[in-house]
Amino acid sequence: MSGKFIVFDGPDGSGTTRQCAFLVDHLRESGQNVLLTTEPTESPIGQEIRSMLHRDTMPSPDATQLLFCADRANHVSTVIEPALRKGQTIVCDRYCLSTIVYGAAQGVDKQWLEYINAKFPKPDLTFITLPPFDVCMERLQNRKQRDQFEMENFQRRVYENYKSIEDPSVIFVDTSGSKTDTANFVWRQYQEHFTLDSCHHSSSTAK
Repeated sequence: MSGKFIVFDGPDGSGTTRQCAFLVDHLRESGQNVLLTTEPTESPIGQEIRSMLHRDTMPSPDATQLLFCADRANHVSTVIEPALRKGQTIVCDRYCLSTIVYGAAQGVDKQWLEYINAKFPKPDLTFITLPPFDVCMERLQNRKQRDQFEMENFQRRVYENYKSIEDPSVIFVDTSGSKTDTANFVWRQYQEHFTLDSCHHSSSTAK
């Protein structure tokens, strides 16, 4: 039995963490066995990344993104793949898209980043939280601690990179409205996606 794999991604300040938590609540209320996880992880590599983001200097952009990928490789083998094999539903706060989008905004070759991340399991559904850019910046300004990626000109490149993504398994979510309305929208989209997916699967197996 294989589980479902849902990812939330988006620029800093866009609300990925909050919307992950809301979806997990909805899924648990509906009786699903859910695992909530996040990247960077709490592993030694993930902790190093977190502390590195708050230092004055960082490694080169390609080295930085390789660290994120190393953390992901460990995350996939120790957490994501075992949970999927058990049939759990995984909700992950950030995944491969973050590396591709942020890395490209740093000037790292996008095709190289896509190649490195191609070996990892593909999410069944990705929500990109994307309120208006000014909303993200306003939220970042209210944070007590900022990291190396949270500068306005860099975030604008990140924002435009997310905005340009075209993929049938990606749903854009405007998180500028009420948290509850947004969470309900996400829940409806989740239900529709997997209902259509199972109908499509049943009709193709019937043939």
